[in-house]
Amino acid sequence: MNRFSVLLLATALCSAGNVWAEDAACSTVKLGDPGWSDIAVTNGIASFLLEGLGYTAKSQTLAVPIIFAGLQKGQVDVFLGNWMPAQQSNYDKFVASGEVDKLAQNLEGTEYTLAVPSYAYEAGVKTFADLDKHADQFGRKLYGIASGSPANESIKQMIAADEFGLGDWKLVESSEQAMLVQVGRAVKREQFVVFLGWTPHPMNVQYDMQYLRGGEKYFGDSGQVNTLARKGYAAQCPNVGKLMSNLAFTQDMENSIMDQVLSKEASNDAAIKAWLKANPQVLDGWLQGVTTRDGGDGLAAVKARL
Repeated sequence: MNRFSVLLLATALCSAGNVWAEDAACSTVKLGDPGWSDIAVTNGIASFLLEGLGYTAKSQTLAVPIIFAGLQKGQVDVFLGNWMPAQQSNYDKFVASGEVDKLAQNLEGTEYTLAVPSYAYEAGVKTFADLDKHADQFGRKLYGIASGSPANESIKQMIAADEFGLGDWKLVESSEQAMLVQVGRAVKREQFVVFLGWTPHPMNVQYDMQYLRGGEKYFGDSGQVNTLARKGYAAQCPNVGKLMSNLAFTQDMENSIMDQVLSKEASNDAAIKAWLKANPQVLDGWLQGVTTRDGGDGLAAVKARL
């Protein structure tokens, strides 16, 4: 075989195994992380899979608007936490406009709106319109999450418009963890507290709580979570793009892992590995059509890590 034939054969092999010819920039996958417990789980799962396939996963903790801007500018590769319809304005600005790609829907049947403990619900606080009737009991405070989050912005809009009589109420912005500490204190004393609630999340197991109706204009009804990527990412990094498109989660899965973590039974990584070890069949779908970075058997490589 002459030198020219060898070159042709090498070119053909690379073309046949497009994963092997994947851009060198694909070796590190930059994941957006808004600091939420549920996204810590999904990012943790993605990281475990990526590292088993020979990639490096790097989570970047950023506010949601910064994550969207990072996707647009190519500074973030993938975001597994596009909660809809809560992030509708960001979706319209970046995804619907074609500046950021939607790869898949990874979760359905989500809830994301204001919530109260069941004893407040049973006392008559069942809708957004009921809140102001009990303003003094709530101290006219609404507990939100990190500043800049779309849900907080929706609450600010309600206050600015004096919607539901909330014009003289105050939004308390803090981290997810700090918000839940406040909720826990109130529940122990059976005090009224209204806060941002969502599912999947262990709060639904830890607290006897109810979601308020009537705020669909701001929070929508039952929703979904999408996987987003920077524009053209799946074409540049087809193997990682295939993996991210395959990823789909369930509420039971996420709640189970988060509950282990938040009850301090295990670290996030340990809880994820334990769940996967007990449910290895889920890997078949996630790794369908996915290889290791060097073109090997992806499913076998990830299972070897368990």
